[in-house]
Amino acid sequence: MCGRYYADEETIREIKLLVGELDEAQLSKAAKGDIFPSQQGPIIAAGSRCEKKLAAGLMTWGFIRPDSRRLIINARAETALVRPMFKDSFQKRRCIIPAGHFYEWDAEKNKVAFYEKERHTLYMAGFYQKYDEAWHYTIITTKANESAKSVHDRMPLLLEKDELIPWIYNTKEAEHLLKKVPTAVTADMTGVQERLIF
Repeated sequence: MCGRYYADEETIREIKLLVGELDEAQLSKAAKGDIFPSQQGPIIAAGSRCEKKLAAGLMTWGFIRPDSRRLIINARAETALVRPMFKDSFQKRRCIIPAGHFYEWDAEKNKVAFYEKERHTLYMAGFYQKYDEAWHYTIITTKANESAKSVHDRMPLLLEKDELIPWIYNTKEAEHLLKKVPTAVTADMTGVQERLIF
């Protein structure tokens, strides 16, 4: 599960380097620092389809469950192709959620940050849907890899830079990427003191 992640000005700069279509005024309204469910976060999606360009914008984190209005913030990679709530979005509306790092909570409910040493920005796979005239996204999670599983059994499906265009524009390739093992991440509790209280 991914219940919170972090984005900052460096994340926004990275988005600007990647996309051909950008609404600077809209992107400037993105939440910065820790991003919580129900907040608006910057996402990358399809731009000009004929040229396979990327575009950036803001969407609200969390699909709305019709029976309860509760937010569904994650979709499992293993069932994204078959669950009615996700199937159409996966086929037609895939996106990327950039982040400086993401968080998971360990068995003692301690908050742990995960990042990549070699780059500032992680690219989490997701897809989006419209509710009440507003676009909402969800983050895809998968089985935790060796670098994360001691903290939590799930983690976001992380994409490499050369996988971004295939993820957005090639459905067959996206289906294949659902099965990938995310790249190694580094766990860090330094400066993260928050405990999850149920």
